[in-house]
Amino acid sequence: METIHYIWENSSFILGLTREHMMLVSIAVGFAIFLGVPAGVLIVRIPSLAPWVLGLATVVLATPSIALFGLMIPLFSMINQGIGYVPAISAVFLYSLLPIIRNTHTALLQIDPGIREACKGLGMSFFQRLSQVELPLAVPLIFGGIRTAVVMNIGVMAIASTIGAGGLGLLILHGISQSDIRQLIAGAMMISLLAIVMDLILNRIQHYLTPKGIRS
Repeated sequence: METIHYIWENSSFILGLTREHMMLVSIAVGFAIFLGVPAGVLIVRIPSLAPWVLGLATVVLATPSIALFGLMIPLFSMINQGIGYVPAISAVFLYSLLPIIRNTHTALLQIDPGIREACKGLGMSFFQRLSQVELPLAVPLIFGGIRTAVVMNIGVMAIASTIGAGGLGLLILHGISQSDIRQLIAGAMMISLLAIVMDLILNRIQHYLTPKGIRS
């Protein structure tokens, strides 16, 4: 009950942290989508690149989050951005790449070769096939990677508070430093709730973007 009372009394502050948290994750994953989907297409087009691209993304994802955030500090200190939003967004962007690239790659590989041959028979160019046929068919699996990246990195972004990025991780950080269990539980609850809500929203978006013929 004390935690609920704390959340109620500090609702405007917590909502502000929630908006900040979601803004950071959205920017990072947005950049990852912008780069990751074309990278997935590229390694389908040039299969010899696939082991290198997927391997590098796997190494990044396997790096402990606190270590990756730490590595961002000296790197961005060279442009006077060692703490704050820039290193936090950059680290989460790197973490988001693997599920998006891998799912795009897998989704395109799973498309029936007969569909590609039919498109070629209709005289469609590579980009026409990609935009009008292959990517729409790949939407469910690609969105699965995006949903994984968002949900995973909502949690990872909480660690970004240690490098001055703000967000809901501040509640957990303050809860630990001040031995205040209310802030600790409130931060964990809000992060979990945000992950659930965003997954549900992305699930609905995925449903509407998926061609009607394959929604089932």
